Amino acid sequence: MHPAFQGLLTIAIGVSGCVGYFYLSNQFLDKVLFPPRGPNAGRNINRANMIRPWLFLFPALAALGLYLAYPVVETLRLSLTDRVPGGGYKWVGLDNYIQMAKEPKFWEAMRNNMLWLIVVPAMSTAFGLLVAQLTDRIRWGNIAKSLIFMPMAISFVGASVIWKLVYDTRPVEQDQIGMLNALYIFFGGVEPQTWLTIPFWNSFFLMVVLVWIQTGFAMVILSAALRGIPEETIEAAILDGANPFQIFFRIKVPQIKTTILVVWTTITITVLKVFDIVFAMTNGQWETQVLANYMYDKLFRTNDWGVGSASAMVIMLLVAPILVWNVRNARKEME
Repeated sequence: MHPAFQGLLTIAIGVSGCVGYFYLSNQFLDKVLFPPRGPNAGRNINRANMIRPWLFLFPALAALGLYLAYPVVETLRLSLTDRVPGGGYKWVGLDNYIQMAKEPKFWEAMRNNMLWLIVVPAMSTAFGLLVAQLTDRIRWGNIAKSLIFMPMAISFVGASVIWKLVYDTRPVEQDQIGMLNALYIFFGGVEPQTWLTIPFWNSFFLMVVLVWIQTGFAMVILSAALRGIPEETIEAAILDGANPFQIFFRIKVPQIKTTILVVWTTITITVLKVFDIVFAMTNGQWETQVLANYMYDKLFRTNDWGVGSASAMVIMLLVAPILVWNVRNARKEME
């Protein structure tokens, strides 16, 4: 079957299925379950109206249960069990977590994730805020914003390939096609460096990729927030003799503080789940391991589903408080 025809068929079946579900479920509710006739007609109508919203919510709740709740529960179960030779599982309690805590690679991943959490959200938010402020003051600001936002359209793997070429290393006798080594040699370096194999610093070279991608996201959100600041406030500050730096740091930044925190936490969640960049560029070698890549190694390379699931639960536990905090802030703003 031609892929285009497959797509059209999927759309047709999906749309008709949704329409059929809502129509038939409402008919069943009104005609069979709570028919609006007889002495209990009024009570049946009220009951039907109480149940009707749940008919619309049911597909979404079922999808969330199948694709979100079930994987979480199953991952938790796997993290507390171990595979038995010949098939099946046995209950081992917290043994997988204890084994994971004894592995140096796990603590290397935790240490690197904490380093990513310190650097990437701060740099991405700061650069995004700086670009948002500067591009609003120039004529070709929209063009600049489009260019800076462009990396957001590139997948993490695609961005990793681009930056791997930037860090590329060739033998001394050959021309350096990697931009960083070409500049290094041009400014007096003797031998080209294998940047991604230098412990500690290689993590920062990987972080540059995510900062490059996320700066565009931060810029768009913060630019909209800056435009929302009342002009009267800025004009009043100018009349009082405030200079541009005072206006920016004492008036604009405090008024968009909530937006800055939302951008910061959103990027933080992305950092906690970072996998593609590390996998594509170093595969966790040379002390660049992160939690998501450690989980992948355990699950699909060593087939250690217990420890792999335990590391997945650690990632979820790290992300959950930030998600809860974001939801609470969103509710406060809506009130």
